[in-house]
Amino acid sequence: MDNKKLINFLFELGQLRKIEHDGWRVANVDKPESVAEHSLRAAQIGFFLAKMEGHKDPYEIVTMIAFHDMGECRVGDINKIANNYVDANEEKAVKDQTSELSDGGELFEMWDEVENRKSEAGNIAKDADYLEQAITAKEYMDTGHKSAEDWVNNVRKKLQTESAKELLEEMINVSSTNWWQGLKKL
Repeated sequence: MDNKKLINFLFELGQLRKIEHDGWRVANVDKPESVAEHSLRAAQIGFFLAKMEGHKDPYEIVTMIAFHDMGECRVGDINKIANNYVDANEEKAVKDQTSELSDGGELFEMWDEVENRKSEAGNIAKDADYLEQAITAKEYMDTGHKSAEDWVNNVRKKLQTESAKELLEEMINVSSTNWWQGLKKL
């Protein structure tokens, strides 16, 4: 492996910390989470979804999700409205990013599996990606961004695994701040 090329790729992945999820601006969210923040929680969700779906290797799902947005280092996070007018070739970006890495072919195949739901693992990973967006939408809804409900409704239409559908329905009935209730000491 060419360590210089790998180090450059790792620096490039660091850009995901600086790229904000742009679509939330449409819902008037002033400081949306970064793509890196989204990817971390999506990978965590993917671990649990894989277990719930009985997938043989939850770590495969986590790895797929860890790299699923790497193309956004080069094309940015294009929201669904802008997507009607901009033709960004994320597939080319990912091919270019990974072409000179010794494991680049494997990374591209993982990305493609998730992006195009080409396998059970890719399907679980994509559902984790969508479910994370719905959970973020719920957090925004709970802080007054009512239009974020559109994300939840759109995700509901896209989920394919039964486990993700169940978690989404449970999430709708819970406040995003319930987790800390009862933890504070008086």
